[in-house]
Amino acid sequence: MSSPQVTPPPPSPPRQEPDPRMASSEIDIAVIAGVIAAVAFVLVCLLLLMLHYMYRHKGTYHTNEAKGTEFAESADAALQDDPSLQDNGDSSRKEYFI
Repeated sequence: MSSPQVTPPPPSPPRQEPDPRMASSEIDIAVIAGVIAAVAFVLVCLLLLMLHYMYRHKGTYHTNEAKGTEFAESADAALQDDPSLQDNGDSSRKEYFI
């Protein structure tokens, strides 16, 4: 019987050391991408918070007027019974602020 001939494998190419400039540029790109992602996340959170606030407070209008004054016939009649505007002075003198 004849023995088969075994050929040695081809030599592997020499290993090259990684370029330190390439590693730092990859790290720089990762840091920049992380900062951009964080800013985008904060902006989306602010947008959602603003939309939530606008939805919850749409159409609300609070006044400090006395109750029952919306049905009065005139401004004098509406303010006549308001206890905060009652004074002990002369009632014939009236002031109007516009």
